Amino acid sequence: MTYPDFYNKIETIKVQDELSSFLGTFEDGIYEISYLDIVKGAGHSCPTVLGAYLMNLEALKALYSNEPAKRGEVEVSFSQRQSEAVAGVIGNVAMNITGACTNNGFKGIAGKYDRNYLLKFEQDINDASARFTRVDTKQSVDVFYDPSSIQFDPSMQALMQKCVQGNADETEKLNFGKLWQSRVENISKNISNVITVKEV
Repeated sequence: MTYPDFYNKIETIKVQDELSSFLGTFEDGIYEISYLDIVKGAGHSCPTVLGAYLMNLEALKALYSNEPAKRGEVEVSFSQRQSEAVAGVIGNVAMNITGACTNNGFKGIAGKYDRNYLLKFEQDINDASARFTRVDTKQSVDVFYDPSSIQFDPSMQALMQKCVQGNADETEKLNFGKLWQSRVENISKNISNVITVKEV
């Protein structure tokens, strides 16, 4: 499996999942989720997928400081409808990382480990990209993601058009992919410029 090396340089997210511990999946339910894991789930790497990952990374760091985030115990809210723009894509990434589901998740065992109704859309969260809330303490943070300051190579747009129209040769297709991932990499190197976290 070959992929851009910068995927491995992005900070991983450490979580502790009580259901995982209960079922003997990981010792103490502790494991790490990487950007590569999320890319595999999404099937691709782009500014939206990376942004969703970084929003989760920074929000969970703010909520849990130096301890692993409690997977299955975080509510994630969006102002948009699930089908609107890229809200569903970002929601899927949040679901994979936090365990939060709408109404299609694990129903729990004897009243525990229920992950449903923790992923919410059409919520009043002002202009935040997403809001993350700890179920236990009710502490919330709003996360804002804006990658517009990270410009793309000027030649990428023309190459993309040729690829979409089926007029690009193999070299041009490869160059487009490299330029696309180069912008994603630049975003990953400028987290403080594209992500803002505010306590609610």
